[in-house]
Amino acid sequence: MTNSNLSLKTAIDKLSSAKVICVGDVMLDKFIYGEIERISPEAPIPVLRCISETSMLGGGGNVARNIIGLGGYCKFVSVVGKDSAGKELISQVGKLKNLDARLITDPNRQTSIKTRFIASNQQVMRADTETIEPITSETEKLVLDAISREAGDFSAIVLADYGKGVLSDGLAQKILSLAKTNKIPVVVDPQGSNYFEYDNAAIVTPNKKELQEATGLAVETTEDIVAAAMKLMKAKNIKAVLATRSADGMTLVHSNGKYDHYPAQAREVFDVSGAGDTVAACLATCIAANIPIDVSVKLANAAAGIVVAKMGTAVAYNDDLLGSITDTKAEENEKKVHSLQSLSKTITDWKKKGYLVGFTNGCFDLIHPGHLSVIQRAKSLCDRLIVAVNSDVSIKAIKGKKRPIQNQNTRMAILSALSAVDVVIKFDSKTPTDLIKKLEPDKFFKGSDYIDAEIPESKIVESYGGEVVFVDLIEGHSTTSTINQIKKMPSD
Repeated sequence: MTNSNLSLKTAIDKLSSAKVICVGDVMLDKFIYGEIERISPEAPIPVLRCISETSMLGGGGNVARNIIGLGGYCKFVSVVGKDSAGKELISQVGKLKNLDARLITDPNRQTSIKTRFIASNQQVMRADTETIEPITSETEKLVLDAISREAGDFSAIVLADYGKGVLSDGLAQKILSLAKTNKIPVVVDPQGSNYFEYDNAAIVTPNKKELQEATGLAVETTEDIVAAAMKLMKAKNIKAVLATRSADGMTLVHSNGKYDHYPAQAREVFDVSGAGDTVAACLATCIAANIPIDVSVKLANAAAGIVVAKMGTAVAYNDDLLGSITDTKAEENEKKVHSLQSLSKTITDWKKKGYLVGFTNGCFDLIHPGHLSVIQRAKSLCDRLIVAVNSDVSIKAIKGKKRPIQNQNTRMAILSALSAVDVVIKFDSKTPTDLIKKLEPDKFFKGSDYIDAEIPESKIVESYGGEVVFVDLIEGHSTTSTINQIKKMPSD
């Protein structure tokens, strides 16, 4: 697996092109807020003095709400009862822009209601009212007709299964078959352990409890998560698993065994209600917008961090997401700069995951198109790219006292801002031979102008079975020529 060079901001801009079908259990989420000041005289339980109440779309409805909040267009299909809660849900979806809702009324069902009681920003109890029996064959046909009628106009489907009956008894598999016929990827937010219903899904998003129930395996460590996900994918013909792990973040596992872990991004957790909805919604919206999976998961992780910092069943809006990546961009770039000790640990982890590690080096005094072409070409040939930079001391020893033009911190900061660069490290010697001996990258990249030259790094790379790769250069670009051109320019 390789990381995409698509920036997070560009990806967020693309979300408005997404068209997603969301199918699943809808429910009315009620939140009753109050204060607890005493214990009941009737039983040893707290007494909640109710102050305010609010209600909103929950379950699959919250997935749909997040899709449009992120900027996408959503067709939402579900089933409600012929009751006041069902009428309220129909009224709520009718007020939302970019949402085409088809809520089928079944008079024999009760609309699902989750009532949460909140005191001092803490949930103290939840009461559920629901029907969990499978929908009838007649209702199932109405659901399928609502999906198939316009399936060709959409680029992703998300199944929001909360075990309330809409996606039970084979309907999920019928939708997946329809999607396969129309070549539409399907994201599944699963429920229970019967993953045979999700055969051929592009990606499923179980939490730790759901993954353990589905596989019977431990899910405590990242290695446990990967092993359980691999078992699930092999048994159920699922292409990828994104395991959500609460405070431990998310782990994306591919069917080839490679994985990436994404630490949790919430600054402060107020309420985890609906965080899974947001993850599934963001993934489906990104996939519909043709955004690469690694970038999709980064955005889903950021979106989850946004909603758990809000009270209630919250939505991650496009502007929220843009703000979160803008706030953290400088911090992310700083994290790319490594010491030898920290990079050694990082490379060990990369190689355990099966990544091809690439390495290139240079002074990068004034970065020009020639530098960029080498870096971009190198990144296209490996999974992770390390760029080693000559320190100020090293450059002075090579090029004289008047160089470098830009100090090492500036040069490293500029390289860190390039999406194709995963790690930046400096070295003080004339060549990075000592670094290469200790890091043993799989591929060492050098400009094609060195093909006939004696390169000290080559013998080292070849000694441990690595590969030296010569990369074509854009002619006419060098730091020296740029400096000479500046010198020739007339002064004002």
